[in-house]
Amino acid sequence: MKIKWYGQACFLIESSSGLRIVTDPYTPETAGYKYVTESAHVVITSSDNDKFHCRADLISGNPDVVNALTVAQAGTDGVGSRTVHGLEVHAIEAMEALNHRFHDPDQNGMYKFTVDGISVGHMGDVGNAMSEKQTAFFKDIDVMLALTGGHPTIELDALKTFLDAIQPKLIIPMHFRTLSYKPRNIFWIQNFLDLYDDKQVDLACSCEATLTKAQLPSGTRVLVIDNVS
Repeated sequence: MKIKWYGQACFLIESSSGLRIVTDPYTPETAGYKYVTESAHVVITSSDNDKFHCRADLISGNPDVVNALTVAQAGTDGVGSRTVHGLEVHAIEAMEALNHRFHDPDQNGMYKFTVDGISVGHMGDVGNAMSEKQTAFFKDIDVMLALTGGHPTIELDALKTFLDAIQPKLIIPMHFRTLSYKPRNIFWIQNFLDLYDDKQVDLACSCEATLTKAQLPSGTRVLVIDNVS
């Protein structure tokens, strides 16, 4: 499995068979990050109304679009699934910060799927401490595409509690401030990395990485991927 981070919560994930998945594409002019240049077969969004997480219309290739919130709401008790191109996407309801400082909080969806035998979780745009049901949804996930704390997303202490509970093999941080990111309301990556021992952290020194099931660590490690520049 190949994974590339474009910025914010947007990743391109490609399976060994060539299936390309884009998560939570943003509006480049607003976020400050580059356009996603690769085409995709599947685009997954955490909502349909957030310009930092929902711009499936900008992805080429006529992809099937999966709105995680819609999938979750169509299921039972806020948990649902949908299969596209042979990829089974599971989703669970979430909310932006209930004390959002800039607007009334919106609903969104968190989601997970499996590529090349590797289970991948995505935290969407959740802004509150995780419930027991949300924690159980991600329990024992292989790779967690994790928010990095700070209003209006989940706070650092609640984030660490969640990650310790689910025990992913690999955490790939997302949604942190970079030199390309136009808004100034989120943390730099160091705030998140301070939660972990330096010996647990690896730097890809690139915007992409290749992962295999056999090479995943036995205990939780953090892999920092640079954004596409």
